[in-house]
Amino acid sequence: MAAQQSHDLNCLTIAELEKHAEQCMDKQTRDYYNEGADSGSTLLENSTAYSKYRIRPRVLRDISSIDTSCPLFGAKGSLPLGVAPTAMQCLAHPDGEAATARACRKAGVVMGLSSFATTTLEDVAAASGSNPRVLQLYLFEEREHSRKLIQRAKAAGYKAVFLTVDTPMLGRRNLEIRNQFKLPKPYKIANFAEDSDSPAAKTVMDGGSSSDTDNVEEKKSTSAPEYHNGNKRTPPAGPISFHSHAPNPTLCWERDIDWLREQCKPEMEVWVKGIATAEDALLAVHHRVDGIVVSNHGGRQLNGTLATLDALPEVVDAVQRKIPVHIDGGIRHGTDIFKALALGADFVWIGRPVLWGLSYKGQEGVELCLRLLRDEFTLCMGLAGTVRVTEISKDYLVKIDRAGFVSRL
Repeated sequence: MAAQQSHDLNCLTIAELEKHAEQCMDKQTRDYYNEGADSGSTLLENSTAYSKYRIRPRVLRDISSIDTSCPLFGAKGSLPLGVAPTAMQCLAHPDGEAATARACRKAGVVMGLSSFATTTLEDVAAASGSNPRVLQLYLFEEREHSRKLIQRAKAAGYKAVFLTVDTPMLGRRNLEIRNQFKLPKPYKIANFAEDSDSPAAKTVMDGGSSSDTDNVEEKKSTSAPEYHNGNKRTPPAGPISFHSHAPNPTLCWERDIDWLREQCKPEMEVWVKGIATAEDALLAVHHRVDGIVVSNHGGRQLNGTLATLDALPEVVDAVQRKIPVHIDGGIRHGTDIFKALALGADFVWIGRPVLWGLSYKGQEGVELCLRLLRDEFTLCMGLAGTVRVTEISKDYLVKIDRAGFVSRL
């Protein structure tokens, strides 16, 4: 096993990392990152779903050489874990996505970049070096915006596009509404700054102004979301912003996946992020996507939907290993990674823990987050009696029902 790095004695778990981040973030940032939709029940259940399962460890096996590596996008990653795309990371730390990219590169972990990042995809590519990265994509109604972004990603060496498919409308996030969230200066939605010469469009998440001095510019270039008056629908207009352009109620399998494949292939794979049912998993296979991410947008869209871990088994059964199945949401410990893989996931993605690490100590904090999960996962593999990721299966799990009864899977 690799030599263990020294511990941060102030932060030994992801739960402690979250507490540190709470002290480092301002209220607007903390609420934006941590909130779920409506009451937040799905957000909570994404994490608590893992407590329904217990591990069945095997003993008297030689575990002196544990290999946690996992192949992905033509490379060999150090873990079956990637950093999920999360928006506007400069809110957590001034170095933002670049710091996350450097930490991922050092750890040998693939990074996902949000379309609505506060660092350009080219700068993230430079910080990543040869480490694999993927671009999360919202497919806009005005296709040219998306086409240009895809071309830039191809030129910058991104391995795949992860199309977010669970945002035909935006979920209700009450703290975001109450706080009237805006991206503060000097930060901007970097990948779309070139689409408008307006300072307002360059610096504010919703196309409005972050200070009174920009009122004149705000009036000149305000983003407008789609609108339906009962008879006629008007698509989004104005500079690209998250609230106006990210939701796309016109997305459909038949038209948009084929178009996306035409734009991305052969340089980049096409994945769909936001699958939660067997029916949609079968459609994904039918439309020849390269992979699936079981996701509910971190509990930020439809509250009351299944936790991603609860949705995972039916998706895995439907796909029958024809394409890879990944999962995100609620992973807070190395044992959670093990349980997700045992239930059939090929790979997992983490979001909020990375933001907490970034807020805590920038790049060093992200490295700490990844190291904690790596160490916990390695320990779990060894104590469960496995030495390779491919050995992890449902034979290593039991499920506990509400009455406390144990059942084999």
